[in-house]
Amino acid sequence: MKAQLKAWREDRTLAHVVPFGVFMIFLLLSQFVGDAMRWEHDHAPWYRHWPEQLFYPIQTVLTLMVLIFFWKHYEFRWSNQVWIGVIAGFVGIGFWLLPTTLYDSLGMTSGKPETFFQKLSGLAPRKEGFDPNVFAHPAAYWTSLIFRVFRAVVIVALVEEIFWRGFLMRFLLNMDGEYWKVPFGKPAWISFLVVTGAFMIAHAPIDWLGALIYGALTYGVAVWTKSLLACVVMHGVANATMAWYAMTYAKYGLW
Repeated sequence: MKAQLKAWREDRTLAHVVPFGVFMIFLLLSQFVGDAMRWEHDHAPWYRHWPEQLFYPIQTVLTLMVLIFFWKHYEFRWSNQVWIGVIAGFVGIGFWLLPTTLYDSLGMTSGKPETFFQKLSGLAPRKEGFDPNVFAHPAAYWTSLIFRVFRAVVIVALVEEIFWRGFLMRFLLNMDGEYWKVPFGKPAWISFLVVTGAFMIAHAPIDWLGALIYGALTYGVAVWTKSLLACVVMHGVANATMAWYAMTYAKYGLW
């Protein structure tokens, strides 16, 4: 078993794919098993009433363990280009948050998206979602919030950029050969279309417009900076801003 674990740990492809796989498996469990175990009753235990409050911390811890296991394979080298990721993070998330901001600014009151355009544009109040305020006790509230922010800012940023930009961009350019010899950030239409499109589809339809713009911008950052760290920082800045926005304006459906 130790020999097998050592062999897995040396596999660069597994290092870039497995964390994303673990994260997505628990996301699906949260959606399907969580919905099945949900019991909205006054006497229901907290993990039955809000299953996501149970699944998200477990998902966060297990994915972090997998990332640590494979850590030596990740190319996180500091350069001044990282600051481009910071700026792009604010710009990208600005486009993502624009539809629900316009919803409020225009005085729209339709509630859930009614038209096809609304569903795909994100013009919605985005009020229903992960809310740590369900816990009255301060310790439970802060534990829920800290885990959720850490998940979004650190785990999601690492897992998605390691997979989408670190692995898939390269794999698509040399699927039958030594794709690890492809330099990080090498541009090509096939990688732009597939990676950006897959990143968009991986999100809910209401976020497709924001994800499309954000994904295209992140691809540009990867090509421009040739830095995986810049992409991770961009994602972390974007998700931190989204977390602040969601909590400040009670738009819990954003995250």
